[in-house]
Amino acid sequence: MTTDNTMINPDDTALVLIDFQPAMYQGVESHDRLSVMHNVQTLAKTAKLFGLPTIISTVAKDSFAGPFMPEVTDLFPDTEIIDRTSINSWVDENFRKAVAATGRKKIVLAGLWTEACVMFPTLDLLAEGYQVYVPTDACGDVTPEAHERAVQRLVQAGAVPMNALQVVFELQQDWARGETYDGVMEILKAHSPYGIQVRFSKWALGEHASEAG
Repeated sequence: MTTDNTMINPDDTALVLIDFQPAMYQGVESHDRLSVMHNVQTLAKTAKLFGLPTIISTVAKDSFAGPFMPEVTDLFPDTEIIDRTSINSWVDENFRKAVAATGRKKIVLAGLWTEACVMFPTLDLLAEGYQVYVPTDACGDVTPEAHERAVQRLVQAGAVPMNALQVVFELQQDWARGETYDGVMEILKAHSPYGIQVRFSKWALGEHASEAG
């Protein structure tokens, strides 16, 4: 187990998204499902913006659970989706190879459900020496208690709890980082309440200001 509370950055981190599929969403009662969907998109768009290697995995896609949410997969058209039979992604050889191929030791991991499809591979990743960061608001479980007990166990094992916007801000670090600034603003506009302020600020400093002038 490796415990590391240092911040993530674009050069040392990969993103893993597991089982955001219709059948799995149906069981989520710990969070508002729409909120989880927004937070997963926040993670995916952030990974795309900052160039993080991204792994996408499904379970029983064709026989039971359905396709991974297209709002995410459409962002990564060249990424092969790893379909599994195992509850624990780490049991799947293709998944393990994909993680190793990223060359990254910090893994941001989110999935459905927290108690199984998030916890099981996280425990194995920690045992293999990876540092795992779990944005818990982009995960979900069958009850609030199931989610919370799973998060507690993950933290005790050495995983670092986060939230989706924290991932965005840790990677951005400085609003003067111009190459990603506009992309971050677009993510905030699309998937966070702060997007209201972003829209207002652009109006106040843009069209409205020009009219006043």
